[in-house]
Amino acid sequence: MRVGMVGTGSMGLAHANAWLEAGVRLSGVISGHLEHAQAFAQQHHTQAFQSLQDLLEVVDVLDICAPTHLHREMTEVAALAGKHIICEKPIALSVQDARAMIEVCSSHKVRLFIAQVVRFFPQYRAAQEILKSGQLGNLGVLRLKRAGYPPSPTWFLDETKSGGMVMDLMIHDFDYALWLGGQVSRVYATSARAFHPSSNRDYALVTLGFESGAMAQIEGGWAYPKGTFRTSLDIAGSQGLIEWHSDSSSTIKNFLEPQDTDVGAVGIPSSVLTEDPYTTQIKHFKHALENETPFDVTPQDALAALEIALAARESLQSGRAVHLAGFR
Repeated sequence: MRVGMVGTGSMGLAHANAWLEAGVRLSGVISGHLEHAQAFAQQHHTQAFQSLQDLLEVVDVLDICAPTHLHREMTEVAALAGKHIICEKPIALSVQDARAMIEVCSSHKVRLFIAQVVRFFPQYRAAQEILKSGQLGNLGVLRLKRAGYPPSPTWFLDETKSGGMVMDLMIHDFDYALWLGGQVSRVYATSARAFHPSSNRDYALVTLGFESGAMAQIEGGWAYPKGTFRTSLDIAGSQGLIEWHSDSSSTIKNFLEPQDTDVGAVGIPSSVLTEDPYTTQIKHFKHALENETPFDVTPQDALAALEIALAARESLQSGRAVHLAGFR
C-alpha cells in the first residue's frame, strides 16, 4: 500500500508514526511550506513533493491532515484521481461540503474514512461494548468531557478554517455520543466565549436530547494552562453506571446491579497501552481497504457529528435550543 501524507503538523506526525507501526512506509508528503515537507520527509525516509497532483501520481491512498477548510478540495482531487482517502476530523466545515465529499468518493468508487480516533481509544470502546451488551440497561444520561489548552497553530483559532473549538475539538464527543445514543433530536449550547468573544480561550457545555429520551452533557474547552489535557466519561443506564476520568483513574469502573453473580470492576489501562489509538485506527483503515470490509466510522457518521457541531454553534449564536428536524 502506497500512502501519501498531506500535512506535517501534530496530526501528520501522529499518522505517520501510526503508518510505520502498521508496516507501511510513506511514499511521499506535501505541506503548506516546502521546507516543512522536506524536514518531515528526511525524518520519515520519504520524498517531499511540491504539489498534490505530483504526490497523487505515486500513491494509492491519500492521508489528509491539513486544515479543515481544505478537506473538500483535497478529497475531490484525490477521488478524481482514483485514490482512497483517510481524512482528519471534522469531515468539513459545512454540510454541503461534507455531502460533496461523500458523493465524489461514491461516484468514483473510492473509500473515504474520517479519522474519529476516540472510537479507537480502549476505554471509550470498552464502554461502548458494555452498553451495547445490555449490561447497563437502557441509556439514561451520558456525560463527556474533553478540555485542553488553546492550540498554537493560528489556523485553529480562525473559525473560517477550523470551525472553532466546538467543531474542531468537541466533534470527537459528538461522534461518540451518537455512537452510543443514536439519533439526536435537539441541541442546546452555551459557552464562556459568548461573553468574551475576543479571547482565544473557550469553554462550552452542549446538551443533547436523543430521540430515545436519553440526554447527554458534553463539555469541551481550550481553557487550561499549556500542557494540561483532560478527558472523562460517565454513562448511566437503568442497570448501572460506567465512569472513567483521565486525571484520577487508569481504569473503567463499572457499578452494575448484580445479576446471578457478583459484578466486579472491569478495567483497561490508560497509562500503559499495548498500542497507540492512532495506530489502531490506521490498522483498521488498512485492514478494511485490503479486505473490503466496512469502516467502523462511516462518512455518514462523520456527517451526523458535523450536523451536531453546526447545531451547537447555531444555539450559541441564538441562545435557543436547535431542533435538528428543522435544522437539517
